[in-house]
Amino acid sequence: MKSLNIILTMLALIGGMTACNEELDVQNPNNQTTYDFGNTESDLQEAIIACYNRIRLEGTFSRVGYTLDAVRGDEVWNSSQQWYLEYDNLNSPGTIGIGDEWPWRDNYHVVNRTNFVLSKVDGVKMSDASYKQIAGQALFLRALAYYHLATYYQTVPLITDYASYSDINTMYAANSTQDEVFDQIEADLTKAMQMLPSRDKGGEWAKGRATCGAAAGYLARALMFRHKYAEAYTVLKDIIAGKYGHYELTADYGDNFREGSAYENNSESLFEVQFMDYGTGGTDEEWTPVNISSQATQGHAVESNYASQQMGSWGDLAGSPWLYNLFKKENCTDGRLDPRLYWTLVTFEPEYNTYTGLKTAAYPNGDPRCNKIYQKDITATPLSNSAQGGVSIAKFTNARNNIYSSITTGLHCGINLRLMRYSDVLLRAAECENEINGPTQTAIDYINIVRRRVALKDLKVSDFPSADALFEQIANVERPKEFGCENGRGIDLLRWGFFYSADRLNQLVQHGYYKLDGKASTEELTAETASASSFQYFYKGHEYFPIYQGTLNANPNLTGNSANKNEDNGPAFTAKWTIHPVVK
Repeated sequence: MKSLNIILTMLALIGGMTACNEELDVQNPNNQTTYDFGNTESDLQEAIIACYNRIRLEGTFSRVGYTLDAVRGDEVWNSSQQWYLEYDNLNSPGTIGIGDEWPWRDNYHVVNRTNFVLSKVDGVKMSDASYKQIAGQALFLRALAYYHLATYYQTVPLITDYASYSDINTMYAANSTQDEVFDQIEADLTKAMQMLPSRDKGGEWAKGRATCGAAAGYLARALMFRHKYAEAYTVLKDIIAGKYGHYELTADYGDNFREGSAYENNSESLFEVQFMDYGTGGTDEEWTPVNISSQATQGHAVESNYASQQMGSWGDLAGSPWLYNLFKKENCTDGRLDPRLYWTLVTFEPEYNTYTGLKTAAYPNGDPRCNKIYQKDITATPLSNSAQGGVSIAKFTNARNNIYSSITTGLHCGINLRLMRYSDVLLRAAECENEINGPTQTAIDYINIVRRRVALKDLKVSDFPSADALFEQIANVERPKEFGCENGRGIDLLRWGFFYSADRLNQLVQHGYYKLDGKASTEELTAETASASSFQYFYKGHEYFPIYQGTLNANPNLTGNSANKNEDNGPAFTAKWTIHPVVK
């Protein structure tokens, strides 16, 4: 009996020890870390989706990160005279989170996640096609983040190795030069362009994702930022020739700003940020980068900034009177107004009812039984801001869509933000041709393709006696009318050097005139009739946004940029490149 008890005790101990060993080997799938995640193709496919999630944060493209560049430009001004004021006036002291910190923070979230994917992808067994898709998307998204970091903050840390985050000495990286960052952007986009499928070959998979066409388009943008016009022109001509998939202008300009599967990810879109259609997401608004709610709204708040405060929005930003009058200077061949005005600014024009086939009302009346029932037609332009006035912006809002029952401020708007359209490819090709050979008929032909969509008469090369004259048409007529109030105008002003020429800066002052009279002012303003101009407050070096002082304090290896130092970038720019003189 004693021997039997000893045997049973030993078996129990062995069994317990075995069970204990098995329990130690069990992994909690809900408690994974970066050390045990990312080792399968399935993991990395999920990780890439998580990278796209980061471009939908407030500091990237769901509100602030998108609209900061617009208010830095000459087409938009700060009608609330509160939020964005220092970025409209280009004189932030570097202690304001909204522009000095949030885009920095959220774009580095993109960098962090894409670096993680790129650190893992070479060690995971998968098909060549899957490898190229995963790595190519990560490279594109990292380049997209750095493109905005470098054009917002000038000199930023360049971190490309995920292992850098494991050591405080490498995690706190020093500034890289803007050229070093752009070298990396070009390298990443070149690889992505070679790896990713076209929108045609990618099929359903490619909808909403980065493709070789998106990478090619952004490579051309990056090259043009540093005046590499010949290299950019080669890429742009390849896009036009269909090398990276088929692109064409939509027949209706407004289709680029409508919501729904019939309009989003359309034939003109090279890349757009995806948001769920209004009302189909959850109810939790996630303003911070935590983004862990399964009930997130999945929309953006660009509408909350752009739309009319009279209609229920915040009324922070308005279109400039200069932009409005630019549209009014040239009618279509049949005498109509340029239809792009309708889709860019919420103005009342009596002819809208007769030629657009659409109501002039800015929003439906909110009748829950039918969201197609409109308010009475507006008979005056609604105010951007109830106190200050201004003309509200229509793009990427429901002002002209008329499918929401009302404005819901916050992260609710479901219209995808088209970050790059084929019309940009055409106008950039015209600009490159003009820089290299201009003025030429080839450059004029590219411009006329864009003009014909909205029934404007063709330009003639004989109308432009010099490359400077044609550049003026591209920079201050064609581009603002096609892309007015979209993200990118501020970056254009940087690459053209408009902040570094007295004549060009004076031109920006004139474009930036606004009136604080509590009205939707649309008249052409002068120094005598305007309340002020955004650009009259410009501090040298503040064409870039300062690096947040809290970030500088936390990182001993980081130094301030030109905005932190109030440092003139003009001499360095003009030492390398030429600024086109003003041609009237």
